[in-house]
Amino acid sequence: MTPAARVQAAMDILNLIIESARDNGPAADVQIAGWFKTRRFAGSGDRRAIRDLVYRAIRSFGERPWSGREAFVGLAQQDADLAALFTGGQFGPAPLDAGEPAAHASPMPSWLKSELSPLIGAEEQAALLGRAGLDLRANTLKTDRAAMLAVMEGAVAIPHSDAGLRIEEPRDISNTSEYRDGLIEVQDAGSQYISAACKAAPGMTVVDLCAGAGGKTLALAADMEGKGRLIACDAVRSRLSQLQPRADRAGAGFIETLLIDGGRERQCLAGLRNAADVVLVDAPCSSAGTWRRNPEARWRMTRDRLAATARLQAELLRIGAELVRPGGALVYAVCSVLTREGPDQIAAFLDDHHEWFAQDIDLPMGRAAGDGRLLTPLHDGTDGFFVARLEKA
Repeated sequence: MTPAARVQAAMDILNLIIESARDNGPAADVQIAGWFKTRRFAGSGDRRAIRDLVYRAIRSFGERPWSGREAFVGLAQQDADLAALFTGGQFGPAPLDAGEPAAHASPMPSWLKSELSPLIGAEEQAALLGRAGLDLRANTLKTDRAAMLAVMEGAVAIPHSDAGLRIEEPRDISNTSEYRDGLIEVQDAGSQYISAACKAAPGMTVVDLCAGAGGKTLALAADMEGKGRLIACDAVRSRLSQLQPRADRAGAGFIETLLIDGGRERQCLAGLRNAADVVLVDAPCSSAGTWRRNPEARWRMTRDRLAATARLQAELLRIGAELVRPGGALVYAVCSVLTREGPDQIAAFLDDHHEWFAQDIDLPMGRAAGDGRLLTPLHDGTDGFFVARLEKA
């Protein structure tokens, strides 16, 4: 493919991503893969170049553009080499028109800036859209970090972590023997710190209320040394079903799974009421802390979606609290840097639940944010996370 044809292809793919983001459809990676699947003529070099162009556009515009062309016209206004490819030639984009709409670069939607934590300045905003390395966790049920550092090429130890490793240039490790044998898991350092904040220990009863595919569940299993009771819960069968093969690979066969019927959460969880030493509520959120990996998430956010998500978070906090025994702990986490989803949620919960109080989190990372801590890419080298630990009297 010619360079101009690659630009046109990126525009076409971006049109699909914009439409999908607006309608809450499949993610960008799915759209990209689907486009390439029906266009076998694109070689590996073409695919890499087109993908880079698509993500350059996504990262550049916080406001969702109207079209792929509007986005690339905006990029071309700042890039003479890119503008030179708008020749109107075969398979390339039509010539630029001085009067046509152009998207304006910004880190995020303008309405969202007032929702940001006050800790997030201009440099932090830019870092939220930087490129992330590949973070790994050595599975201490089977090995240790030193052994993994010795065999994982390019890996370095993550600071203030007993099991974390980082590879600055991400690569696919799914075909390595270390991954296949369950010695290592892909997990952002921030997620590892959140699991550590739970202080799960052998013999405890621990509930991961929003387990998803079980990344944090597996970290909790390692901290528990495979001893005790660990229940992974989720309301989405397709997500929860991914945990069992991962647990088998990791040697964490003691994990229980519980599929929750949405709307009947309390009935499904009745047998765990007042029984848990620790409950982790890793709540659904805006994902504003994961823009390094999923920059198109900015395009999916609306005021209504954020408000609905915040209501769900508050309800999950209440449900999780009902499972904790007296003297037990409730750990709340979101991969977000928005105040409404972090400190505001904990403040509202504590106002309504006087038998609970906030605990200091023994983490060497992050900064104080209300009654919890905020982790960010620039300050901590992690995705953006808020985490708080509460104790029941």
